[in-house]
Amino acid sequence: MIKRLGSIRSYVNHTIQPFLKNEQSSNDHIIVLCKQKLFKQALEVFELLERNTSYNLYPSTYSQLVSACSSLRSLQYARKVHSHVLVSNYEPDMIFQNHLLNMYGKCGSLKDARKVFEEMLERNLVTWTSIIAGYSQNGQENEALNLYFQMRQFGLTPDQFTFGSVIKACSNVNQVELGKQLHGHVIKSEHGSHLIAQNALIAMYTKFSQINEALTVFSRIKPKDLISWSSMMAGYSQLGYELEALSCFKEMLSQGIYKLNEFIFGSIFNACKSLARAEYGRQIHGLSIKFGLSFDAFAGCAVTDMYARCGWLCSARTAFYQIGNPDLVSWNALIAGFAYGGDPDEAISLFSKMRSLSLTPDDVTVRSLLCAFVSPSALFLGKQVHCFVIKSGFDLEISVSNTLLSMYANCSDLLDAHKIFDEIKFKADLVSWNAIITAFLQQRDSGQVFSLFKMMLLSSNKPDHITLVNMLGASGKVASLEIGDQVCCYAMKNGLSEDICVNNALIDMYVKCGHMTSAKKLFDSMKNPDAVSWSSLIVGYAQFGYGEEALDLFQKMRYLAVKPNQVTFVGVLTACSHVGRVKEGWQLFRAMEMEFGIVPTREHCCCVVDMLARAGCIEEAEAFINQMEFDPDILVWKTLLAACKTRNNLDVGKRATEKILEIDPSNSAAHVLLCNIFASTGSWKDVASLRGLMRQKGVKKVPGQSWIEVKDRIHVFLAEDCMHPERDRIYCMLDELWLQMLDDDYLPIQI
Repeated sequence: MIKRLGSIRSYVNHTIQPFLKNEQSSNDHIIVLCKQKLFKQALEVFELLERNTSYNLYPSTYSQLVSACSSLRSLQYARKVHSHVLVSNYEPDMIFQNHLLNMYGKCGSLKDARKVFEEMLERNLVTWTSIIAGYSQNGQENEALNLYFQMRQFGLTPDQFTFGSVIKACSNVNQVELGKQLHGHVIKSEHGSHLIAQNALIAMYTKFSQINEALTVFSRIKPKDLISWSSMMAGYSQLGYELEALSCFKEMLSQGIYKLNEFIFGSIFNACKSLARAEYGRQIHGLSIKFGLSFDAFAGCAVTDMYARCGWLCSARTAFYQIGNPDLVSWNALIAGFAYGGDPDEAISLFSKMRSLSLTPDDVTVRSLLCAFVSPSALFLGKQVHCFVIKSGFDLEISVSNTLLSMYANCSDLLDAHKIFDEIKFKADLVSWNAIITAFLQQRDSGQVFSLFKMMLLSSNKPDHITLVNMLGASGKVASLEIGDQVCCYAMKNGLSEDICVNNALIDMYVKCGHMTSAKKLFDSMKNPDAVSWSSLIVGYAQFGYGEEALDLFQKMRYLAVKPNQVTFVGVLTACSHVGRVKEGWQLFRAMEMEFGIVPTREHCCCVVDMLARAGCIEEAEAFINQMEFDPDILVWKTLLAACKTRNNLDVGKRATEKILEIDPSNSAAHVLLCNIFASTGSWKDVASLRGLMRQKGVKKVPGQSWIEVKDRIHVFLAEDCMHPERDRIYCMLDELWLQMLDDDYLPIQI
């Protein structure tokens, strides 16, 4: 320690002391250091003078020191310099006091800034602009707006700098009408055409999600600077106008007068990511290299994230390793890319490498990493990361706990998911409740979903549209119209009845409960039904045998230029199958890819098989299956087998059964359907042989299941069920009904 103090004294004596011989040289030395942007050294010299000399500092020196504090955002030095001014003989003028205001605003001390402001005997426009900027920059937007209107009352006319600060404050509090009022002030002002004010307006309208208004301002700016273009492209990219962002970028390039920076490329890479068009991003990546930004952390992080989210993981890795000194954000982008790309092993490897470089993970790192584990096979790795989360204290953050909950749910470990929820129950937020409800819905446990929803209503968290969509999904799964209606009433009372997602979920619930009239009534009441709304109703009509209505609705959908999706075609192909429109069904199937760009899936092919088989074209259906581009699954073959039973086609039925048993040797449905085909053709020996084979293999028919809702409780029944708590009363009632049927000469059907 003594040796270190000695070296410091030696440095001061030989390096700094020659410049501090007198008052003049001391002031000059501080000013020179500040002009060379050596702010830290300048402030250290100031401290040295304060402790060891009685030299006076000149007004110009104080001004330079105040600027140094502003640049370093150092409140500690700012207060020292200000205190030195107060005890000196220097009487600050208004210009210097404005510098003090700006300094405290930059250092984040609004209390000190306000004290200086209140003590000023004279104020000008710069004074008001400085205090407004201070409040705007430090999250006190409402007070910044109040100060702006006070300034106007004093008769001062704002300039471009005032407008820049107050418009930013307005955009952060999302006051749209006030923003338009400020826009009016800008138009009337002689400073309104300045780029600072105009660029602030573009950013404000982008924050308000009013892209057309932002474009109007942008179009009137002549000439535009790099910030104008950057703000417009960022707005397009953030609000989902990715193609417009790319078009704007192309237009800017065509002018050939701008040197692009990392922020421009960040917005454009984000647009390519949202479009999932990595080939566009690759071309722009080449351009960023030409502009010398391949080593820039911001641009490199953006391009890494773009490649990763588009699934180009090798390119993402290459772009990442081109960054000169990757920071934590860059590592997080690469880890998230491999995590979302379905490569948990590589995500873990990158995480370990990052830690070996002494970079400390943050909550974003662990949340991204946890998203890699989405199947039971990845549960072990997920638990290892969970251990790290506990050791690092990240489990205290609710966002991390929510991600842990979702991880266990995705890995089908509902027990641990529920444990996580129980641990955070008293600090659970809306995301926590939605995550646990979604977890049980995915596992088809509607009863637990209803129970959790009741608990949520008793908590401090208010259900949102996601909660209601989950509740309606659970109601649809058990065909509980009563609970669905209650959720509908809740949505209406709490202002969620206009939400498109809630309305679509309601239509789906009504369809699954068989209430097509209610589904149609709700659909007709919607102002702008989307493709999901149309598809849900079309599928409902098709499933319940209203094929003509489904096809008419599809024609209306096309007339209104609503683009159909995959589910829409499942509905229309099912409708064609039920009403026997084979020719029309074929035309629609072929039009899917050629006209609408929708690649047929197995489900669509299954609908075509069902359509052909119902029309009696069993051989054509089999031929269609054999020429499919992908391997047919059990559902396709079972569809054909069911048709063979209806048409008594033993040969094709045998081949379909063989295919099913190749995929799943213990499939009971295939055995039962083939037995029925043998029985319908009188092949009793084959029936007996197949039943013997089923007994030998231990194949048992899956019992039928049904349920009924009584007094808000769902009762589930299985065939030959003996587990229901009221089974004795149920079987007693069944016996009475059996006897009554015999008395009324009804012949029971032998099953």
